[in-house]
Formats: sequence, C-alpha cells, structure tokens
Amino acid sequence: MNPRIVSLFVGALALAQSVVAADRPNFVVFLIDDMGIMDTSVPFLTGEDGTPKRYPLNDFYRTPSMERLAGQGIRFNQFYAMSVCSPTRISILTGQNAARHGATNWINPDNNNAGPQGAPDWDWEGLAPGDTTLAGLLGAGGYRTVHVGKGHFAPRALPGADPSKIGFDRNIAGASFGAPGSYFGEKNYGGLGKRTHHAVPGLEKYHGTDTFLTEALTIEANAALKEAARSGDPFFLYFAHYAVHSPFDSDPRFAANYKDSGKPAAAQAFATLVEGMDKSLGDVLDHLEAIGEAEDTLVIFLGDNGSDAPLGNQHEVACAAPLRGKKGAHYEGGMRVPFIAAWAKVNPDNPLQKALPIPAGAIQPQVANVTDLFPTLLQLAGVANPPGHAVDGHPLQTLLTGDADDSRPRQFLMHYPHGPHRSNYFTVWRDGDWKVIYHYLPDVPTHGDLIQSGGARYQLFNLAKDPFEQNDLATSEPAELRRMMEGLIARTEAHVARYPLSDDGKTRLKPVLP
Repeated sequence: MNPRIVSLFVGALALAQSVVAADRPNFVVFLIDDMGIMDTSVPFLTGEDGTPKRYPLNDFYRTPSMERLAGQGIRFNQFYAMSVCSPTRISILTGQNAARHGATNWINPDNNNAGPQGAPDWDWEGLAPGDTTLAGLLGAGGYRTVHVGKGHFAPRALPGADPSKIGFDRNIAGASFGAPGSYFGEKNYGGLGKRTHHAVPGLEKYHGTDTFLTEALTIEANAALKEAARSGDPFFLYFAHYAVHSPFDSDPRFAANYKDSGKPAAAQAFATLVEGMDKSLGDVLDHLEAIGEAEDTLVIFLGDNGSDAPLGNQHEVACAAPLRGKKGAHYEGGMRVPFIAAWAKVNPDNPLQKALPIPAGAIQPQVANVTDLFPTLLQLAGVANPPGHAVDGHPLQTLLTGDADDSRPRQFLMHYPHGPHRSNYFTVWRDGDWKVIYHYLPDVPTHGDLIQSGGARYQLFNLAKDPFEQNDLATSEPAELRRMMEGLIARTEAHVARYPLSDDGKTRLKPVLP
C-alpha cells in the first residue's frame, strides 16, 4: 500500500482518538534473545492435570522477576516464534508470518545469507521506511514509541537497520547486527579488538566502566519511560535485550550463583545472562510503579526463538529438556518460547484492567504465536490496521483472560528455506495436536536421524500423546501425514512462500504430497 495513503489514514484516525488517549493502556514488550521456554525458574510445561510441572532446568535457572510477573498474570505454554531471530522480530512488527513477509532467515548485516540452495528471492533487505509496522501505527495513533536494544531488522547499509526509520520515535542501541561484540563496558560493548563491527551503538557514556550491557540498556529504558510518562501520552516500549545471545560473557553480578552447579563454564555464563535479564525485568516493573504508570501498563514478556543454551546437540533432548531441539531446529525446543502477559501492577478497580482482566497465576494452554501481538496491541490501543496490509495474527484478548477461544485456528507455520544452519531447508506445520516437518533436502548432514531412517522427507508427531517428539508416525499414519501435508502446502502457497533450489539451482523445491 502507498505509504502516504497509510500515513493519511492513520493520521486521521489518531486525531479522532486524541481525546481519549489517557484511556488507553501503555505497552511494554520485553523481548529476550535466544531464550527458550525452559531457560527459567518459571515452569511453563504442565502435567496431565494441567498444573505446572517442574523439570531440572527450572531448578538451575534463577528468574524471580519472571516468577513475579507470572504470579500476577498469565503464561502461555504453547506459544510459538520462528526458530531464528530476524523473522520473529519482523513478524512482531508486521503481524505477518515469515513465509508471507519473506525475511525467513536471520539477516546477516553485510552479506546475503540465503545459503547455497536457499530461496534466492527471500527478503534479505528486511524492513524499510514506509513499511507498515506496529510502532508506526501506534505512533501515528498518539503513542510515544521507543526502541531499546537489539534491532536486527535490516542489513547495515540500509535505512531499516535503524529502528527510528521504521516507525519508532526513538532508537536506543538498535543496529543491524544480532549479537553484541561484548557485554562488558570495559570493552566498550565490542568497540575494541576484532568485533568493532558489532559494537553496540549509543552507549558511549558507559564505555570503560564496569556496567554490564544488560544493566546499561535497563538504565536507558527506564530513563526513556520516565520521559514518555511526562508527555502525558500513552507509550509503547519495545525493549529487546541482546541477552541472552552469545557471546556467553559471564555477568559478574551473578556468577557465584552457578559456580557449584556442575554445568560447563559456558552454560554457567548463559545462566548469568538469564539472571541479569530477569533483574532488568524487575527493575522496569519497579520503575513503572515509581513513575505512577504501572497500573496502566500491559507488560508482555517473550523470547524470539528457542533456547541457545550451550548444553547439547540441537536435535536432541538437551538444552530445552524435556523438549527436543534448540534454536534453529524444527523441533519444539527451537520454536516454543516463554510468553507472559500481566499488568505491571494489579488493581482490579483500574478501568483498563476491568476492560482486560488478566487472571493471576494462570496458564493458557491454547496455541498462539508472535504474529498475534500486532492485532492485539492495535485493538487495545484503538488503532486500526490500514487497508491492504495482510495480518496473519489473531487478537489474544480472550486468551489473556484465561478463557479458550474457539474462533482461533490452532495452527502455526514455520518456514525456513535456508542453510547451512542447525536444521536446513524445512517447513513445519502444526494443526491441532499434529505436527508435520517437511525436509526439502533430506541428505543434509545435520539430519542424521533422517539418513538413518532411509532418507525420508517427512516427520510426523502427535504432540498431545508425544509432546517431546520421540515417536515419528510418518510411516505408520499415512492418512494423517497426507492430510497434514495438504495443509502445509495450502498455507505456504497462500503466503506465496519462497522455496529453496535444487542441486543445479534451476528448479524450485516445492513441498510435495507423500
């Protein structure tokens, strides 16, 4: 759609809404990099009776602020993200599945990383000025919009690498790259040595100090919140931590908590990054209360893809145990992420909270995903999606109140036509209890399980009976496999998905029925 038409449309809407700006909630989206559903002391998985069930990893990590937020709100235990970062981040801002918006891989800042047989027409350029984004729509609708932390929306040479060019009023520390050069202020957050091209920008005041990156971002985020609150306008803070992405620099504030854990040094360092992120969450919640905005602020906490904890192979039950897989994988450990929604301070008499009553300590088992944030926040803000912008997500309001929503499809598509990576050239389709994985190139070496089973193109799991994906039913359930593949093909075609190439680079490898 013409950006000027979108601007006029939203501008007129904003003018009509300005008289009720004070009656709209503030939003804080607290996004954690590479944090899976098991990287926390909060138990997201449940037993057969639907109550939380703890696993050993829940006892390894220390996340009291997440416990606090979950205790006053609702957590989802089947919330999905794309299995790598840039696709998820663009899905949050557009409401579109990655198969539709086309940025199906993490965006290398300097080189097109489609892969040797990767979809050549994937959207390596990411977001650009004029694109319809959640930040842009909320900003035009009267919100103060602030980006803090990791961007990773576009390559270095393009304007979309700067979040202030894609809808945010202000950008603090966001750039083209996905991993910081360093978490240490003493190293200027990467501005020394070989990783100067990954030096986190805009934090020069902390250079040479012992301020850990997570802490510096929190200080800046809280200052931005205070400034936004003074304006009297509602605000949208998109706080995207670089943590807990590698490099696994140990946060010295928390290292002693893990030294006797028996875990490898890198895993201990990863745990300190988790705990530092959690302290940041608590500091933001406390600050919202201190500036008088907590009761009017909806906090949404989530991860951008599955865990990347340095524990075990990506195709095994390891760093996301008891789930199988990790970041980049087609298994649940690569795509299931923590999701918590709560008012920053609970007051049942608050008008905003009366309109969206979130039950305390609740668990929502229904399937949802990152594309749902876009329509949810727009509806709560009273801002319309402009005509012509396709949205794949569905509003979460009913689920946030703890109820089931039978109007929502219980489906999720994860399309990754790229390699080499942890899992290569695959599409995942979940529909109800069933999940199918289609492998475009079954002879890729990282798919050792497929090679051992004769090079089959398909994997099929019933997640209700086999939540940890140990029993492949592709051979024993041919009718169900065909039905699921029909759904996968229909959805990828509807999104006009880009497909990988054959060995000779001349043919598209579209998924086929068994």
